[in-house]
Amino acid sequence: MENPVLIFGAGSLGMTALDIFQRNTVVVYGLLDDNKELHGKEFSDVSVLGETDNDGFLKLIGQKCEAFVAINDARVRKRLVKMLNERRKVQPVNAIHDTATVSGMATIGHGNLIAARVVISPLAEVGQHCILQSGVIIESQAKVGDYVQIGTGSVINSGATVEEGTFIGTGATIVSGVTIGKNARIGAGSVVIENVEAGTTVFGNPAKKL
Repeated sequence: MENPVLIFGAGSLGMTALDIFQRNTVVVYGLLDDNKELHGKEFSDVSVLGETDNDGFLKLIGQKCEAFVAINDARVRKRLVKMLNERRKVQPVNAIHDTATVSGMATIGHGNLIAARVVISPLAEVGQHCILQSGVIIESQAKVGDYVQIGTGSVINSGATVEEGTFIGTGATIVSGVTIGKNARIGAGSVVIENVEAGTTVFGNPAKKL
């Protein structure tokens, strides 16, 4: 990446993104966050410059600077991505840790955070603006939709489908062929052996609807 990047979000996810970019020798121009208490603070020599809708910094994006949205709340992440699409005509870049393994035969979209030791196998598909925490495994031919968040150490087995907006907790296993419906929530440590309806929450081994 030739241009520097501006990170939206200075919380824990923002620090993860900052670390990933710096490990990849990408210059981070600064951080933007709506928490005024963070403004002016520095993390690894990078300053929190202002709020996420600061026009003075937004106008840099596209020509002189790339953008990355590091916000856990999917609703806020969607709002900021929409703003970048409409006002700056850009898509956020990917943040891919240098220890992640992404197959050249896999397909990944824009704006994803792919943390340390993630494995994305051949013919797997990952959508846009997803968060894949450390050690996540996406097996061959699994499909992950947009705005999905997958917790540390979770495994999405071959041929499984995880639809848009789903949250999967730490250490969960989605077995082969299962479909997780849109905006579902999978509890930490769950083993999902059958399809999950959209908007439902399941937990346990085997996972049951709460």
